[in-house]
Amino acid sequence: MRVSFILSFLLAGATAFPTASSNKKRAVAAQDVNLLEARDLLNRNDLEDGDSSSCPPAILIYARGSTEPGNLGITVGPILAEAMQLAIPDIWIQGVGGPYTADLAPNFLPEGTTDASIDEAKRLFQMAHDKCPDTPVVTAGYRQVILFINLLFLCSFCPLNSQGTVVVGYALSELEGAVQNQVVGAALFGYTKNEQLGGRIPNYPTDKTKIFCLPTDLVCDGTLFILPAHFLYGADAAGPGAEFLVGQINE
Repeated sequence: MRVSFILSFLLAGATAFPTASSNKKRAVAAQDVNLLEARDLLNRNDLEDGDSSSCPPAILIYARGSTEPGNLGITVGPILAEAMQLAIPDIWIQGVGGPYTADLAPNFLPEGTTDASIDEAKRLFQMAHDKCPDTPVVTAGYRQVILFINLLFLCSFCPLNSQGTVVVGYALSELEGAVQNQVVGAALFGYTKNEQLGGRIPNYPTDKTKIFCLPTDLVCDGTLFILPAHFLYGADAAGPGAEFLVGQINE
């Protein structure tokens, strides 16, 4: 797990803040990302590939941040997935992909993402219910993933926006009845609508929600600025984030 955290941190740092040497750093980071993609460490499709006759003890549905490769990304996603799998070895892990391409442009839409992206996340929640209705489901999002749950924010001096949390959030807010009730926990990292929405996901229980916002991450305070702290949620994903979701599963 330490190796994953260090690699993820370095990749995020190498691509997030342009400097005079950023082109060289991006080239090195791209090589590392290509290696990870070749080993299929950035994609998980356990839910889509899984058989309803062999349901797991739990299911994690995760939405990555804008511009991140694969369907898990290279920052919070792989770290959280590894921590969850250490705690629950047979857990199914599913990234939100397909229509959710994690492009930057949808950040500037009124909801901060596309209807197709939200619908893709909803489709996966519905699939979990259809395949394994008795299996607890947890979900998590980072950056734009938080925007899937909520709305737009702008980055004044950073090439990456945060769409991930919006995808998960809006989808979760729109689920009905038994499908939403099956989702026993949600963790959001770097919640861009934390201030505006009172630190919660609309239409979803607060006791099932855990928001991770570092003190110096200004997007959590309702501002439009992304500072370095916004890229430092790896430790939260590896520790308290995974612990919260596992605890919700075991309740």
